[in-house]
Amino acid sequence: MELYNYIKSLHLIFVVTWFAGLFYIPRLFIYHIEASHKPSPDKEILSTQLKLMTKRLWYIITWPSAILCTIFAIWLLLLIPEWLQQPWMHVKLAFVALLFVYHLKCHQMFKQLQRDEIKYSSDFMRIWNEVATLVLFAATFLVVLKNAFNWIYGTVGIFVLAILLMLGIRLYKRIRNKNPNA
Repeated sequence: MELYNYIKSLHLIFVVTWFAGLFYIPRLFIYHIEASHKPSPDKEILSTQLKLMTKRLWYIITWPSAILCTIFAIWLLLLIPEWLQQPWMHVKLAFVALLFVYHLKCHQMFKQLQRDEIKYSSDFMRIWNEVATLVLFAATFLVVLKNAFNWIYGTVGIFVLAILLMLGIRLYKRIRNKNPNA
């Protein structure tokens, strides 16, 4: 049981650092996209700095955290294989799969921005940034509540959270448009 606690702790640490990277990378994408609309030399200076920051975040924090989080998760499942028989774990693993799809899409966006290919708007990125938040909420409730989780309330809760996040983004956009320095 002592080994379990160490592995679980390491898994949780890398979950936190992986999510930190996934929360911050779209923010850097937003800054990069907005920098592309600035006049020279600001555009080039900001773009160069943001590429470096993004590259360091992605390859030094986010990718290693995703890999280590996964290794420790697999180790936990090897220690307690009964979890794979439980419905909450099936749903959690579906959310983890969704998180990997999100991560890989962020990687594609990262590569495009490293080449200064701007394919998305900053408004899109603000919404995109909330996908990881929804996955975090869903997975956390599944793990903590396990079988006690009421699927109807949980599903409604995720949709309510998504709506609240979208309203928050719209409110922030209005405030920013009224006061560009906000």
